[in-house]
Amino acid sequence: MRFSSPEGEQRYDALVRVAARTVVGLDFDGTLSPIVDDPTQAHIHPEAGDVLVALAEQVAAIAVVTGRPARQALDLGGLEEVGDALQAAGKELFVFGQYGNERWSSTRRRILGARPPRGLATFERDLPRTLRNAGAADAWIEDKGLAVAVHTRRLPDPEEAFDRLLPPMTELARRHGLVLEPGRSVIEVRSAGSHKGLVVQRLAAVVDAEGFAFAGDDLGDVEAFEAVEELGRQGIAPLRVCSASAEQSALMDISDVVVRGPDGVLDFLRRLTADAAAFGASR
Repeated sequence: MRFSSPEGEQRYDALVRVAARTVVGLDFDGTLSPIVDDPTQAHIHPEAGDVLVALAEQVAAIAVVTGRPARQALDLGGLEEVGDALQAAGKELFVFGQYGNERWSSTRRRILGARPPRGLATFERDLPRTLRNAGAADAWIEDKGLAVAVHTRRLPDPEEAFDRLLPPMTELARRHGLVLEPGRSVIEVRSAGSHKGLVVQRLAAVVDAEGFAFAGDDLGDVEAFEAVEELGRQGIAPLRVCSASAEQSALMDISDVVVRGPDGVLDFLRRLTADAAAFGASR
C-alpha cells in the first residue's frame, strides 16, 4: 500500500477518524476477485469474507458495486453469508449489480432490478455481424440480461482484438441508443443513465455518511472515483483506492492510495480496520 501524495495520507487519516460513519465501496473483478480468463470462475479472494466481516465492526456499511449481475456477485463472492454475518452485527451489506441497475441488501434479501434497455435486443441481433466484420467472430459474448459484454481475453491477441473491436462496437451501440463501457479485455454495452458514481451518491445519502472510500481497478470505476471526489467537496471524508495491475493503470493518477490487486485491497482493508479500532479505543 502506498499513498499517491501527502494529501492522500491526510485523507486516509481523516477517514479513520470518521470510520464509524463511513461507507466502504468495492468493485468485484480485479478488486475483490482476481481477473481470470473465464469470468464465471472469478471467485472472491478466499480471505475476503473474513476481512469484510471484521471491517464491518468499524464502519457504517459495506457495498459491492459491480458491472456483473448481482446474482453472479452474490454466488461468486459468498456474499449472502457475509451479509448474514453483517446483519447479526447490526450492519448492512449492499450489492449493486450491473452498474446500479440491480440492488440487493442483507436486510431485504432479494434482488430488485430494472427491465432490459430498449435497443438491447436489436443490438444483440446485429452484434455477430459486427464481430465477423472485425475479424473477431470467436470473441465470447456474455448476455447479462440488462447488458451485453464481449470478451477478447480468450482470443490469440486480446489487446489487438480489443482495439480492433472498440470503434465498430462504439458505433453499433450508438445506433441502438446504448452506451459502451471498455474494461480489461472486455467491452460492455448497456443503457445510459446508470453508473457507479450514482450508486456512490445514493449510498452516501441513504447512510448519511461522513466518510466514503471506494476501491476499484478499471475504467468502469472512474465515475465512482469522481463521485467520491465530489463528496469530498461536500464535506464528506473521501478516499479513492486503486487496485493496480500490469493491464490497467487508468485509475492511478486519480487515486489517493495504490495497492497491488485483490491481495493489496485486502491488506488495505485490514489496515483500515486496525487503525479505526485503535482510534476508537483511544477516544
